[in-house]
Amino acid sequence: MSSIQCEQTGYRLLVIDDDAIVRDSLATHLIDSGFQVLSAASGEQGLAIVAAESPDLILCDLRMPGLDGLGVLRQVRADDKDTPFFVISGAGVMSDVIEALRLGATDYIIKPIGDLEVFDHAIHRALNNAKLVRQNRHYRESLEETVALLQKSLAVLREDQHAGRQIQKKILPRKPFQFNGFSIDYHIWPSLYLSGDFVDYFAINDHCFGFYLADVSGHGSSSAFVTVLLKQVTTGLLDGHELTPSRILDAINKALIASELGKHVTAFCGIVDTQRCRLTYSAAGHFPYPILANSGETHFIKTRSLPAGLVAEAEYGEQHVDLSGPFTLAIFSDGILEILPELSIEAKEQLLLCAVDQQADSVAAIMARLKVDPPQSTPDDIAVLVLSGNTK
Repeated sequence: MSSIQCEQTGYRLLVIDDDAIVRDSLATHLIDSGFQVLSAASGEQGLAIVAAESPDLILCDLRMPGLDGLGVLRQVRADDKDTPFFVISGAGVMSDVIEALRLGATDYIIKPIGDLEVFDHAIHRALNNAKLVRQNRHYRESLEETVALLQKSLAVLREDQHAGRQIQKKILPRKPFQFNGFSIDYHIWPSLYLSGDFVDYFAINDHCFGFYLADVSGHGSSSAFVTVLLKQVTTGLLDGHELTPSRILDAINKALIASELGKHVTAFCGIVDTQRCRLTYSAAGHFPYPILANSGETHFIKTRSLPAGLVAEAEYGEQHVDLSGPFTLAIFSDGILEILPELSIEAKEQLLLCAVDQQADSVAAIMARLKVDPPQSTPDDIAVLVLSGNTK
């Protein structure tokens, strides 16, 4: 076993190969790429290092005397489903590669390696995806703990609104949120201790993230319970098929109908592809319309759709918006209209439109331009979410 330290990254990679030339060549290249490298000359030695060091990624030759690559893979996957595992194969043994992929290998490498840039990209992609898997698991585990706490505290919630508010805060996402040059800021002002307005955001893969702002009908405890349902629904979708805004809203709609709580939700939901600088969005009866400032222009994103929870057959279409260059997207719940001084809805909308531009990239900046400070007790819950970025 050898270990060579490198300060450039925090990742540790394990190379298992009985061929010293291949093993040392891979290790040298990976060290030059900024990784810490562990190496083993046999499958048995490799498993011992896995148990002792918990590497972030494993590269293992398929054909080795004694315990071969498939045997190492089986034993690693018996205890660990997530650590990226690359198999190294000669060009003539693709049947073993297929079996390795069936057993849970992440990817494969044909030696000799021809294109090192493609190899490096595959390594980084696998490490990023593994990081997202860990983050999503922590997200789900944290949610399950919070939901269990909320359910156990039902009696307290009914008797002590303040305690309920503290519990509800725990299922809101942490601030700030930054993802590949994009940022999200939000704030919620509840009309009571508990809020029917809710926001959430989450990583989907290494270049996409989702978000939504939802406004549950009514106020108080019953509306707050629906926000927990929203969190459960979206968390359950993270492990499913390809995630889209319309699928999120459709799942929320079906869950509300099935719950028979008599509640409906207006919402604006989006997924940002940071590689393409594109927002895909869908809405469920959301008003006021979100405002997008981009390319020197500010305009409403107008949508027509039914709130979720009213009609089982409701359909939610999708549209796309380019987010190239500096931009700000501001989304408000309808409670904001209650505290604006203007009399007509048209005048209130115009005031919101004037408050948003590419420099207003935070909730505080927009509220300062509106010149309103929500009182401690508002007529309705107020939620503001601001998505911003400066992509070029």
